[in-house]
Amino acid sequence: MDRADSLLQGYPNPCRVVHVLQLLHNVMFPGKWDPETVPYNQLESFLAEKLEQVRDALLPELRRALPFRWMGQAWKTEGYETLDADGIAEESVRVLDAFLARLPVVRDLLIEDVKAAYDGDPAALSYAEVKLAYPGLAAITSHRIAHEFYTLNVPIIPRIMSERTHAETGVDINPGARIGHGFFIDHATGVVIGETTEIGNRVKIYQGVTLGARSFPLDENGNPIKHIKRHPTVEDEVVIYANATILGGDTVIGRGSTVGGNVFLMESVPPNSFVAAKHPELRILKR
Repeated sequence: MDRADSLLQGYPNPCRVVHVLQLLHNVMFPGKWDPETVPYNQLESFLAEKLEQVRDALLPELRRALPFRWMGQAWKTEGYETLDADGIAEESVRVLDAFLARLPVVRDLLIEDVKAAYDGDPAALSYAEVKLAYPGLAAITSHRIAHEFYTLNVPIIPRIMSERTHAETGVDINPGARIGHGFFIDHATGVVIGETTEIGNRVKIYQGVTLGARSFPLDENGNPIKHIKRHPTVEDEVVIYANATILGGDTVIGRGSTVGGNVFLMESVPPNSFVAAKHPELRILKR
């Protein structure tokens, strides 16, 4: 039973899920977390070994997670087809194979993210620096991995992955957020991107940005209605500067727009707009 007071037995193990996430980071950027450099002539065998480790570690966690498709509290109001033990085992293998088949696509997206970070930050002196040291890229890497599980309707596991990365980088991206290619988070810390956010291609945001919800409707029992659009849409080639807050599922930031720092926005803006907050009066006093 999924109850607030129930014991955590039979759930996906967070430590093992994080281990899988680390393995997948190493698949996306081979050698990043290995003590020895991976020679090019050994790359194929290196990746094969890591993917086999992913398969072995992930399959048991999928089997534990999938029952929460229908055991989770939210699904009690929505309904979901249940599976027996054999069905869970079969579905776990199907999900795992579907996820692994998507990894080349994820890798291609991350290459574009690396390029976006290098091109978007004059302080970046090499692609290696971006891959090894940029917390924004680490957060995006975890998100793109977690999002694949989310789209495959895997409960719990994607959220464990995203929250581990949130703790490490200060970037909180819900696994459900849809993000296009060439995405760059500069400085990273304090960024919040909600579940139903949609972000286009070649978007750049700075630290402290929130793409959040205004409010959400409740059902007849007073429970929040899940899976409705409640976070903003950010179209292609938008720049959002530090500490801007953009709220609401109906809010659309038009293509090519710039949102200035400290803006609080709950309405749509047309393409190629510049949105700025009125500066407060400054006083410079003699000490």
